[in-house]
Amino acid sequence: MGTGTSEGIPRVSCLTNPLKKCPVCFKAVEPGSKNRRLNTGILIRYTGLNGKSNILIDAGKFFYHSALRWFPAYGIRTIDAVIITHSHADAIGGLDDLRDWTNNVQPSIPIYVAERDFEFTPLPVWHGRSYRSLGFRFGNVCYISDVSEIPDETYPLLEDCDILIMDALRPDRSSSTHFGLPRALDEVRKIRPKRTLFTGMMHLMDHDIVNEDLKKLMETEGLNIQLSYDGLRLPVTL
Repeated sequence: MGTGTSEGIPRVSCLTNPLKKCPVCFKAVEPGSKNRRLNTGILIRYTGLNGKSNILIDAGKFFYHSALRWFPAYGIRTIDAVIITHSHADAIGGLDDLRDWTNNVQPSIPIYVAERDFEFTPLPVWHGRSYRSLGFRFGNVCYISDVSEIPDETYPLLEDCDILIMDALRPDRSSSTHFGLPRALDEVRKIRPKRTLFTGMMHLMDHDIVNEDLKKLMETEGLNIQLSYDGLRLPVTL
C-alpha cells in the first residue's frame, strides 16, 4: 500500500525550495516514479477456509490515496480486518476513511490481531526509547514497519524468516525512532532472512540508486535485499 515516512514523498517543502533541489522529491513527481511513497502499510490477500480475505495492516493518513490507486487496480473491494501496529498518525490517521466501506460495502470492519484461521504473531519492538510498536509475523513473512530497537526476546520469533519487510528510514544513520540503512543492514545480517525488503524510506533514499548498491550485497555477502515501493505485489505461501 505504501512504503514512505509519515510525511510522504515528495515533500512540498522540497518542491518549493528555491535554494536547494531535492533530487528524490523531484523524481517522485514523475509519472510512475518508485520514489513516490505514501505512509507505510500493507494489504494481505489470503485464501482460507471461508474464501478470500483482505487484511490491512495500518491505515495511515494517506490511506485514502493508497486505496484510491491500488484497490481498483488490483480488484480489491472488501476489507475483512484491520491490524494496527501503533497509535501514530501514519498508522491510524486514515481510520475515518474506512466509513466508505462500512457505509457502502460492508456493515463493519473488525480490528484485531488474529483471525480464527489466519494467525498473526506479534513482534514487539521499540519505536523510540519508551514507545512500543508491533511488527507481525504471518507464516514465514515478518513485517516490522517502525523500529529503533529489537528486544532480545523478539529475535527467536524471527527465526527461519523467508521474507523480512523492515524499516530503513535514511541512508546514513538511524534516528531516535527508526532504523537507518546501516543499522537495518546489521539487523538483516543477524536475522538472516532469505529475502529482505526495506520500507518507510524518506526522501534521501533514491529507489534506483540505493537498489544498485544493495544488489552488490548478494555478490559479497549472499544477502538478497532491495527497497520496496508503493503497490508492490508479493505472492507468498501461508
